[in-house]
Amino acid sequence: MTKIDAHQHFWQFDPARDAWIDDSMEMIRRDFMPQDLAPILKSHGITGCVAVQADQSVSETIFLLALAKKYPFIKGVVAWLDLRAADLDQHLARFSKHPLLKGIRHIAQAEADDFLLQKEVQNGIAQLAAYGLSYDILVYAHQLPAAIGLVAQFPEQAFVLDHLAKPKISKGIDQDWKNHIQQLASYPNVYCKISGMVTETDHFQWGKQDFEPFIDLVLSAFGIDRVMYGSDWPVCLLAAQYQEQLAIVEEYISSLSQTEQSKIMGANAIDFYNL
Repeated sequence: MTKIDAHQHFWQFDPARDAWIDDSMEMIRRDFMPQDLAPILKSHGITGCVAVQADQSVSETIFLLALAKKYPFIKGVVAWLDLRAADLDQHLARFSKHPLLKGIRHIAQAEADDFLLQKEVQNGIAQLAAYGLSYDILVYAHQLPAAIGLVAQFPEQAFVLDHLAKPKISKGIDQDWKNHIQQLASYPNVYCKISGMVTETDHFQWGKQDFEPFIDLVLSAFGIDRVMYGSDWPVCLLAAQYQEQLAIVEEYISSLSQTEQSKIMGANAIDFYNL
């Protein structure tokens, strides 16, 4: 079984640029680089990873692609480019020459709830398919209606939902979240990452059983072929060690067939991101 961590981050910590990492997140207010992650992945039999943007800058895009070129275990990069830029096509043409650029992400959770429905944003997303690039959707649960509106406009574009749209795990299943996830999953070009769950718990306190109804729903809605594992390292360290968040997923899927497990733990990510 080839295992892929489909969602993690690298950064050289800068307190001004990375202001989202506030004093309450002191554990991750430092550098996290490939040499930190490599032994962790190896110890858990994980072949490679997908590095996802954490800063909305072209400089970080260049930084991540340089790391991917240097470290073979970084199998792909989901980077940031300004979807609203008039010269987006020029940037796409430039960066898509790098074979490890696999997708684009904008941190839509920090934007207005209708961000993904804005004409300039959609004009940018409309250009991605020509370059074989996917789009990672990062929204809060209440922003899912806009995500649904977006994917409905682009049936040929590959999308993946990050972190289950960040439901409030400790409060249990919310009916609106459930309905919206099922609606989003009805579009066959949309995948979902089983990632980022541990940090969506109250005071980062959790038991494995807390996540079961959420994984149940996601697997039921998207099916085995459209879900993928991601650690959200190093952000996950706020609430769990790498092996702890990995165990949540691996223990949950342990009753599935080896083929089904291999899809969730790597094969689907390989297919989706063309790794």
